This record gives sequence, C-alpha cells and structure tokens, in this order.
Amino acid sequence: MTNTNPKTDLSSNGPSPTPDTSVDVGRRKVLQGTAAVTGVAALFALGAAASSDDAEDLDFAKRAVRPPGSVAEPEFLARCLRCDRCRSVCHTSVIGMTDWSDGLVRMRTPVLDFRLGHCDFCGLCAEVCPTGAILPFPKETTKVGLAVLTERCIALRTAACRVCEEKCPYDAVTLDEHKVPVIDPEICNGCGLCENVCPANVFQSYRTGVERGIVVRPFAALEASEKGGAA
Repeated sequence: MTNTNPKTDLSSNGPSPTPDTSVDVGRRKVLQGTAAVTGVAALFALGAAASSDDAEDLDFAKRAVRPPGSVAEPEFLARCLRCDRCRSVCHTSVIGMTDWSDGLVRMRTPVLDFRLGHCDFCGLCAEVCPTGAILPFPKETTKVGLAVLTERCIALRTAACRVCEEKCPYDAVTLDEHKVPVIDPEICNGCGLCENVCPANVFQSYRTGVERGIVVRPFAALEASEKGGAA
C-alpha cells in the first residue's frame, strides 16, 4: 500500500526548496535602522519642543549644577542628546544624570553630583559633546558654584573637623579663630571636592537628612538667598 502521509511524502521533483530568509533579515535591518533614526529624531524633537519656561529654568538652576561650559538652560535642553558621552568620559565620576523628578524634558541630562566625585575642570566633557551643549571653557577662571557650610558641619559644634580645609586643592577654605571653615568666594570655583570628602554624614549617621556639612550651591540659589528667596 502506498504511503500517502503528507508529512513523509516527498515530491517527485525532489526536496522542497529552503525558504529564502534574506528578505526577512533585510526587513529586520530596515526596521532597526528606522527605529534608530526615529529615536534620534525624537530626542531632537524633545529638545526643540522644550519651552523656555523662565520659572522652571530658575527653579532647576537653584538646585542643580550643570557641567562647566554648559550653555544657557533653554539652549542646553535643545542641544543635549542624552548620549551619555560626557558622563562616560568623566574620570572623576562627578557627572550624574537627572531623573523623572526633574521632569521629562530634563530627564537623563547631565548634572554634577558631588556625592559621586568632584570636578577638576579637565574639559573632557566639552571635547566629547557632539552638539555643543557643553562648550570648551577656560579652566583657570570657570566657576560652577560656591561652597557653603550647612548646619551639619561638625566644626560648627565641636571645632574638631578640618577635612575640607585640608583637601581643598585651591586653598579656598581656611579656618577662623574658632576652627570653623571659611570659604573664600573669590577663590572657590565650586569643584565640589570639599563636599565629596565631608565626613558629616558618616559621623552623624544618627541624624536625619543626606546633606553634608559643606555643599556646593549653584549661583542661582545664592542669588535667590541674597534677595530673600529660598535657596
């Protein structure tokens, strides 16, 4: 009896031709390329759509420090691709990224996080920025903020800490007659090394809060404080 099972019956013309997968592979490559282009276009559109809301820009500028050489905030948002190159090249690890709490428009844009490291104004972030969101800057004169003491400073109560004074690479921190740190605003450039090494949270872990005994304040926050606004 002849076997007519379609699963085992071979065509008289030989085995079936192997399906041509080149079409599927080509289609996948086209789709992947389209997705990549769409993603980049979306980032550009996100930056271009970022409205220059003066109130939001000022609020952000009061609590965040952009890398040195960063252009004005509205232009920064329009140029920044969120490509992460500046953070990847930062050899002191001070460049961090914003998150959802800073809003969708600013999400994943670079900011200086002095809990992670300090800025030595090397200029590498400007060198790798592909869009000019961060521009080359003079290392000797550029400032990103000013270090100020907080109520968590150990020396304010015990006069027993001088870490910031010892570690400041610019001699911008000295001690007064009470062994309390004093920051020279003419010298301090906001590098953040003092904040990075401050041991206040280590020795005062029993206290609530994450702010250290000395922190770098953005210039916008200092100006607001001088005018009676909240820093």
